[in-house]
Amino acid sequence: MNPPGFTGATIDRADQLRNDREGLAAAMRDWRARLLVLDGLNPVVADGRLVWTTLADAAPGAELVLLGLIEGKPHFAAVTPDAPPSGQRPPQLFGLLATLPRDEMALYAAARSLVDWHVRHRCCAVCGTATTAIKGGWARACGECGAQHFPRTDPVVIMLTECRGRVLLARGPGWPQGRYSALAGFVEPGESIEEAVARETLEEAGVRVRDVRYVASQPWPFPSSLMIACTAMADDDTLALDPTELEDAFWATRDEVVAAMAGAGAGAGAEGARFLAPPRYAIAHTLMEAWLEDGSRRGAEGAEEGGA
Repeated sequence: MNPPGFTGATIDRADQLRNDREGLAAAMRDWRARLLVLDGLNPVVADGRLVWTTLADAAPGAELVLLGLIEGKPHFAAVTPDAPPSGQRPPQLFGLLATLPRDEMALYAAARSLVDWHVRHRCCAVCGTATTAIKGGWARACGECGAQHFPRTDPVVIMLTECRGRVLLARGPGWPQGRYSALAGFVEPGESIEEAVARETLEEAGVRVRDVRYVASQPWPFPSSLMIACTAMADDDTLALDPTELEDAFWATRDEVVAAMAGAGAGAGAEGARFLAPPRYAIAHTLMEAWLEDGSRRGAEGAEEGGA
């Protein structure tokens, strides 16, 4: 099973520096310190790598966010005073990200989520007063009421449900032609991961599930979610779709998933495939791989038991 995109960061996040004013000041004075070059919130890439510059190129009044240390060198991102919150993602963004090494793709994810959070939280949620960045950019503080605010990550469950050897796939309105993927939805307050998987599957597809099992997770920086991938089992394959969430859904056979996954690397459907699979950087792709591998393992174990 291939790891999902935006994972595999190797940077030292240097938590010990975030509350060390002298250490932070020294990191900002370090001639080796690097600043991530962004076009708004989008990466600037050259020769398949992220582009970095010096802190001297930071815009006047920018707040610096310490991403961490790479080989002892401080690496920062900047939140400029006029930076807009994230909007539509350009069509070429994911193709560009796919050219990056895994660790740089993960580093960009952290930088994008942090910068976007700062832009969205310039004012105190308690009293409305303007806030300032503290703790190396990993928090904001209100000078009026003293409240501190920290970056948030929204948990999202994404799940494949199996019934009689087939797996439930669906597509949302406006998706690329032919694209089908796993169901997904935000975890609500007061809800466990398992409960969210069961609720979302029932709400969106009318299917009751059991035996929820965790598979993997992925940070998703648009703007800042944690995708929690799970599998589940169902005893009844009757579908009752919520049309506000799903445009279509069906139960895919193993062979249909294998055929679709064969074309995922090229970003297009394999010849003869029933649907277009999620791209390799998406955790839905990892989830489908895990489901196929689990089916192969169970088949092999069954064959061994039969031979015994």
